[in-house]
Amino acid sequence: MTLTRPTPGVAGSGGPVRRAGAGRAVAVLVLVALAALIPLLGPSTALHGTGEAGAPGAGGIALLRTVLFAALCVPVGELFVNRLARSVPGAEEATGRPLAVPRSWSPFAAVVGFVAALGLASVVATGNLVPGGLSDMDVGGLHASRDGKLALLEVNAFLVAGLCTLSRRPATQLWPLAAVIVAEALRAHPPTEQSPLTGSGLTLVHLTCAALWVGGLLHALRTLRLWHGRYGTGAGAALLGLYARVAAVLLAAITATGVWSSLRRMPPGTILEQLTATAYGRALLAKVLLVAAVAALALWARSRLRRAADPLSACAPARAEVVALGLVVAVSGLLTALPVPIRW
Repeated sequence: MTLTRPTPGVAGSGGPVRRAGAGRAVAVLVLVALAALIPLLGPSTALHGTGEAGAPGAGGIALLRTVLFAALCVPVGELFVNRLARSVPGAEEATGRPLAVPRSWSPFAAVVGFVAALGLASVVATGNLVPGGLSDMDVGGLHASRDGKLALLEVNAFLVAGLCTLSRRPATQLWPLAAVIVAEALRAHPPTEQSPLTGSGLTLVHLTCAALWVGGLLHALRTLRLWHGRYGTGAGAALLGLYARVAAVLLAAITATGVWSSLRRMPPGTILEQLTATAYGRALLAKVLLVAAVAALALWARSRLRRAADPLSACAPARAEVVALGLVVAVSGLLTALPVPIRW
């Protein structure tokens, strides 16, 4: 593959590039605000008419968990796509240097994840209640419980990940990020449930694949935007093709682990009723519908990548896919704050 460096155009008077950038920023802020409403308002909506009781502060906890998941996806996706970028044919410029990559968002994600993990740890330190002040929290008691230790692990892991992003070897953040995923998998399946290790293993695979898919697509689109202006369409199309092949495997793993986890919590004989009669089932049904929409957008993007005259026209459905995946992350955060259905 031959990479060419086109001459960049010059924005005309009036700054259309600036206006486009400002409009894009406003659109992102609006989408983030709308996505935040899902975990904030979702618990009361999902619980309405079910007869179930929600935990105190469920909306705030769901929002913190959503932010934590998003902060996990960003650096995992960057590490994943940057590795794919090194596999692109002709992945070096004429100078022998690797192709440029966008500025990393990992340091900011580590800060956001640290704050979210700290907020969740404060809830655990108050006995899974929303703290009214510092005096309500038993910080020292976090070491005495399993949930407290896992919460502290996540706080420290994001702190270490942030330090790694500022070091000479930012790829070392992979290990503290892996610790966060393991902690989330263990937290989601306490020892009191049936076969907790099986459940934790399923969640581990599910969360890892989801982080690679969501964060990877976001960073791939950022990379394509940068490469299109510098190297033309060839390198970007090759990168998107590499990502699409891996994403197909990730989708299969996410689907398999998601179905298996759902059947463990809602037996086949009751799943149809619980999908509409319980808060957890309603949120799960919304997530399934969103994932189906994401899969359709992914297939559309893959079709354009293979058949369209301009392979990068696949970026349009891919951008819509990123938005839908953001909603999936928000609903996933909501699920963690809802009562688990009773196995009838």
